[in-house]
Amino acid sequence: MIEIHATAKVSSLADIEDSVRGTTIQISAKVVIDSFVKVKPAGGIGDLKIGARSVINSGCVLYTGNGITIGEDVAIAANCTFAPVNHAFKDKHIPINQQGFLPSKGGILIEDDVWIGANCVILDGAILRRGCVIGAGAVVRGEVEAYSINVGNPLKLIGRRE
Repeated sequence: MIEIHATAKVSSLADIEDSVRGTTIQISAKVVIDSFVKVKPAGGIGDLKIGARSVINSGCVLYTGNGITIGEDVAIAANCTFAPVNHAFKDKHIPINQQGFLPSKGGILIEDDVWIGANCVILDGAILRRGCVIGAGAVVRGEVEAYSINVGNPLKLIGRRE
């Protein structure tokens, strides 16, 4: 099921797939979803919830997997990937695409007032606490402190918002 608030602006060039598995996609008031954003239910039954006034820029891909919650006033730059799901791959005798998925690490949680720079990858189990900043090209897995400034792969704390 897809619920889009009347004041949200979703580009006609965005692709938001409905799920046959019961996944709910909720887009709140004054959210902006730019062109060429792809939302794809994949690898789980998690929901996608996007809080008020958040912006998702062009070229981002969000797999619902084990769930994604994006808070209010979140800024997501272009070409970011949200992957709250991981393929199983251990058995070399079975093709990876036939091994299913690993157990959930809890999905992705992004609290309010977060800025995610261009080309970031946010993985299953990531928790981005309120007000943190993620520099362009970073890979995020695990918890990121509130109001911290982080860059790179592996992710490195380089400062704090005052």
